[in-house]
Amino acid sequence: MARIHAGAVEPQKQPPATISGAEVVVQSLIRHGVDTVFAYPGGASMPLHQALTRYRDKIRVVLPRHEQGGGFAAQGYARSTGKVGVCCATSGPGATNLVTPLADAKLDSVPIIAITGQVGTAVIGTDAFQETPIVEVCRSITKHHYLVTDPNSLARIMKEAFYVATTGRPGPVLIDLPKNVQLAQVVPDFDQPMDLPGYRGEMPRANPQQIIRVAEAIRRSKRPVICCGGGVIASGASPELLELVERTGIPVTSTSMGLGGFPGDHPLFLDMLGMHGSVYANYAVAECDLFLALGMRFDDRVTGKVSEFLKHATIVHIDIDASEINKIKPAHIPIVSDVKYALAELNKIVEPPEDLSDWLKQIEAWRRSDPLTYDNTRPEILPQHAIEQLWKLTKDRDTIITTGVGQHQMWTAQFYKFRSPRTWLSSSGLGTMGFGLPAAIGAKIAHPDKLVIDIDGDGSLVMNIQEMATCYCEKVPVKVLLLNNQHLGMVVQWEDRFHASNRAHTYLGPVDRPEAIGRGKGLNLEHWYPDFVTIARGFGWEARFVHRKEELLDALKQMIESPRPFLLDVAVPYQEHVLPMIPSGMTVKELIKS
Repeated sequence: MARIHAGAVEPQKQPPATISGAEVVVQSLIRHGVDTVFAYPGGASMPLHQALTRYRDKIRVVLPRHEQGGGFAAQGYARSTGKVGVCCATSGPGATNLVTPLADAKLDSVPIIAITGQVGTAVIGTDAFQETPIVEVCRSITKHHYLVTDPNSLARIMKEAFYVATTGRPGPVLIDLPKNVQLAQVVPDFDQPMDLPGYRGEMPRANPQQIIRVAEAIRRSKRPVICCGGGVIASGASPELLELVERTGIPVTSTSMGLGGFPGDHPLFLDMLGMHGSVYANYAVAECDLFLALGMRFDDRVTGKVSEFLKHATIVHIDIDASEINKIKPAHIPIVSDVKYALAELNKIVEPPEDLSDWLKQIEAWRRSDPLTYDNTRPEILPQHAIEQLWKLTKDRDTIITTGVGQHQMWTAQFYKFRSPRTWLSSSGLGTMGFGLPAAIGAKIAHPDKLVIDIDGDGSLVMNIQEMATCYCEKVPVKVLLLNNQHLGMVVQWEDRFHASNRAHTYLGPVDRPEAIGRGKGLNLEHWYPDFVTIARGFGWEARFVHRKEELLDALKQMIESPRPFLLDVAVPYQEHVLPMIPSGMTVKELIKS
């Protein structure tokens, strides 16, 4: 045993090392496996960015050209991986530019964390320069939110944010960081327990009696249909769903969010359901006697007139979010459960219905009578044709497709057959134009070896076209297949169907041209506007414009094989409509086929 001699000085213990609040945030990100952050700096977030520079070997910071672009890139990262996407912005306008990505993530159940700078705590509430009460702004469009006032709570809050974003029904979490909290020196406690009173992050599981009831309903059914929602993908339940279908022979349809959750080229897949779903999917659901709703929320674009939807069917609704059960459509067998667990248990005991031959023959008759098709004799390049050709060229490659919002989005859902989950990234609930390009950036950064293509429209692309600079500077070689019709196509379609083709500001060219009133025929290439090829090349991209069918295949191959970012501008007629169509609030009886 060591002795201290008289007169000797006992060594003093060193005080614990302190680090800044900003560094606590960065170290927390690393501890939670974050390797990429999409961040745009400003005065109130500079300490965070300074801290990030000290960890360049662990976290890649991607500089978007607009905070909204960074938010959607974080979504593209999260949607394609299932991991948390992280975006950062400064206070005031930087923070409010993240509102749309947060609302989008909330509706589509995407796990992202948005970190915003905020003015110092001493001046909060004084209308200080670049101050907005972003927590109050985002209270109803986030799963959870924090205004951090105590720097000692940062490590705990970061842990809670990741836990809330990823457990139960995934969703966005906002962390608002005053500048003085970022600068404060603290001794972090990364093992501090979470404090989330009332929140249950445990995975709910169906009980055995519920599973038995579902199995019995399947065995007795004569005309069953399964609907694959986004929850199937979020829970990783695609293998269990495929096993269930192979065991029972039940046909499957899908919501927009569920595309890719079941193989799109499987003979029992009926394609998408709802407003622009296939005729045969809508007919099958209208005539079914058992509807198995898996991880879906009965959105109005699926149900149409709610009182008539599934009026005579037994409804089984399995969803992880208890608030969705019976919210829109009452279920006969309501089950709050992780879909993957419920299907795994069901597969242990399920027996197929006695005889589905007549039901499947009826569905095939509907499919033959009203297939998803288009007039391929037209001289112009139709959008459906361009998408179908792209699918043929890429179906055997590891490909992720993103879209903007509008007609091109629905045509992609119809004519690109998604075989795997997390390969279709689209703004479904909020329907946000400008989503496609930044989402493609996030997906490509997460999957550098995959082919990532944004199928976009000219209206949607322009809304975040500045992210072309991000692609060039960050060396992110995404592709854009631009279906350019010079109009806001989906709104034009509604004008044609419901407003006697009266054009109300839906033509995107100069207003002194004949196209402005929407009476033009074919393609007026002499006045094609804007010149997207020149714009793309100005951002360092490769680009090409085509309008003849015989050029399309070669151009698509050039785009796919290019090692650089590439925009293919394809001129398409604006008169084309997305069909079939069930008008909003109507039923399958009002379905429009032509």
